[in-house]
Amino acid sequence: MTPILAVALATASLTLSGCLARTAANIVTAPVRVGAKAVDLATTSQSEADEKRGREIRRREERLGKLERQYERQREDCYDGDDRACSEARETHQEIEELLPQVPYEPD
Repeated sequence: MTPILAVALATASLTLSGCLARTAANIVTAPVRVGAKAVDLATTSQSEADEKRGREIRRREERLGKLERQYERQREDCYDGDDRACSEARETHQEIEELLPQVPYEPD
């Protein structure tokens, strides 16, 4: 065997063994990485849960504000003698009463 061929074979074997070792390591660790990714996707972090809760509270507060403004307009129309507005005001007030326990109380 010529010295150049021996050096080329030695270099090729070292290069291929590193490549094979890296591939083997990737194959062995792949299930762990996939499992970790699945757990990460399946779980919700505390900050994500807090953000979701905050959005839901703001949505309820906005709905409550809209209902209160609507109720005031309906009450004014009711005082002016509009019977339909009186009926609508009662329905709106009922919806406000149902929504109030779901909106957190914030002291002044």
